[in-house]
Amino acid sequence: MSKVIFSPAQVRALWLQSQGLHEARPFGSGPKAVVKAIKHLGYVQIDTIHVIERSHHHILYSRIPDYKRSYLHLAQTKDKTVFEYWTHALAYIATDDFKYFIRDMKRRKENPSSWYKDVTAADVKKVLGTVKKQGAISIRDVNDEELVEKDHPWASKKPSKRHLQCAFNGGDLVIAERIGMLKKYELTDRHFGWAKRPKAATQAEVFDYHIDRALQSQGVVSLESIAYMQKAAFKKEISKRIEARVRKRLLSPLEITGAEKVQFWIDPEHLDSEIPEANDLTHILSPFDPLVIQRKRFNMFFGYDHRFEAYLPKAKRKYGYFTLPVIIGDQAVAVLDLKTDRQNQELLIQQWSWLGKHKSKTNKELIEGELNRFEKFQLAK
Repeated sequence: MSKVIFSPAQVRALWLQSQGLHEARPFGSGPKAVVKAIKHLGYVQIDTIHVIERSHHHILYSRIPDYKRSYLHLAQTKDKTVFEYWTHALAYIATDDFKYFIRDMKRRKENPSSWYKDVTAADVKKVLGTVKKQGAISIRDVNDEELVEKDHPWASKKPSKRHLQCAFNGGDLVIAERIGMLKKYELTDRHFGWAKRPKAATQAEVFDYHIDRALQSQGVVSLESIAYMQKAAFKKEISKRIEARVRKRLLSPLEITGAEKVQFWIDPEHLDSEIPEANDLTHILSPFDPLVIQRKRFNMFFGYDHRFEAYLPKAKRKYGYFTLPVIIGDQAVAVLDLKTDRQNQELLIQQWSWLGKHKSKTNKELIEGELNRFEKFQLAK
């Protein structure tokens, strides 16, 4: 197979297109667009930080211009077309993909992390019995237990919080609804109305799922981008399956100018596709956006090494507390530190930092136009 060479600009174009950021409404409009976006991206990361709108809503807003928070609630709680589980972090995933996570649920159930070292089988059985009897519950609904001292800032004085989480990790409970960030847990099979749970995907199918998910949402992939934050054994198996696809001409090796030390691959069908041209579409992105979260990859192709500075002392921050990268077309042009003043109904710009030589009147006007739209989304009831 002959060597194929792409420029970083070609990769950016394909990546933006694959991410649903190259056009205004790639997934359509309204509630139905939510599950389409999540299914295409593979997952949408959840985060609790609320300086501006939380990351899961922000990520969907960036791809669905008329997005409303109620759309995600509808998908999770009423339509049940999405569910929450672990990817590299807690995330929303299309329910169609549930079968690919059953093995991980079983693993977590049989070998819980040290966080759950004090949770017994009896504890889990008791909390499952409570949910079975009472219906979906949140931690606030548990009031009949002895409180303990917190051993971690994210812990609770109620032991049942870890019991609920442990049952969730093991797949026996699902998060049926979120009210803000308050989670309501329900029996998984009862929530989905399953008489019989979907058959778990084989381990080989799980590996293929990760490869296909990355190809669909990234366009051009590397081992690290497919197996982001996965263990060495997982990456080793992914490598074997990539090699098999290359032999069958289902994947084409790709060299990127300036990144020759990293091996990339592309679906051969994309080699004959027209590379989309850059435009002036402007996005203010979440630091947890799937385009940004793989920091090394984002820096490799966009020339900006995004730092999440919220946990740094103020004196060590360069761009601000909760900074958002801004892209115009296929260029990272600025970083904005924003904060929503909900009491006074205003979006505050704490700091505006230009990247490289992108400061210009035209770029400023484009960003200000997007800021106006972004503010309306932030303050919408």
